[in-house]
Amino acid sequence: MPIVYSFENGDALSSGLNSFVEKVSRDAIAQHGHLSIAISGGSLPKILSKDLAYNKNVEFDKWHIFWADERCVSHDDSDSNYLEVKKSLLDHIPQIPQENIYPINQAYAVAKDAENAASEYEQQLKKFFKNELPRFDLLLLGMGPDGHCCSLFPGHPLLDEHTRWVAPITDSPKPPPERITLTYPVVNNSRLVVFVTAGDGKKDMVQQIIEQPDKNLPCQRVKPVGKVYWFIDHAAAAKLRKESCSEYKL
Repeated sequence: MPIVYSFENGDALSSGLNSFVEKVSRDAIAQHGHLSIAISGGSLPKILSKDLAYNKNVEFDKWHIFWADERCVSHDDSDSNYLEVKKSLLDHIPQIPQENIYPINQAYAVAKDAENAASEYEQQLKKFFKNELPRFDLLLLGMGPDGHCCSLFPGHPLLDEHTRWVAPITDSPKPPPERITLTYPVVNNSRLVVFVTAGDGKKDMVQQIIEQPDKNLPCQRVKPVGKVYWFIDHAAAAKLRKESCSEYKL
């Protein structure tokens, strides 16, 4: 069962996430000298960055940042997950070395060449993780209104991809159609997965994912070697039973 933390509002959610990520970062750096993190798009970067971008207790110079999924657009396109993370987080943290930031290959992305973009991104992972199945210290994911995560959508063939680490998608039900995404072998090899979502519009899907495990939604198929946490606000948690939530404490 995932561990669910519900916070009163967006500010409290960002604050809780900030302290959690600080601890995960400290533990990973103590253990093996760096933090490997993959981040998804949507509202997640803003929620994550509100406090974290100004946290002086984090050794950001030891971070390595990847993307859980990305759209095949240029880095300065409003649809770019890289751009969202750059604006909300990276632009405020000069300590992260540029070579520790791993965006999608822009040439392939602009050409909407999802196949080569995915292959090239997998090569980036192979180089960093020394050809072993990636084990991210922290994977931060959002939740789509249809229960999707990364760019793994309900009923899509990519849900059953077991060979590739990074897969292309050219028929995303959400625009833009061309994307790349981490696959479940990588997602489920993570040390920690944290879902972050907020707002009244998410309460029905949150309830289904947490309390109706037989739905087989993409988010429910995230079962990593480590733990799964949900950081949500009270609005998104409105339909959950009280016993589904845990008190937040580090």
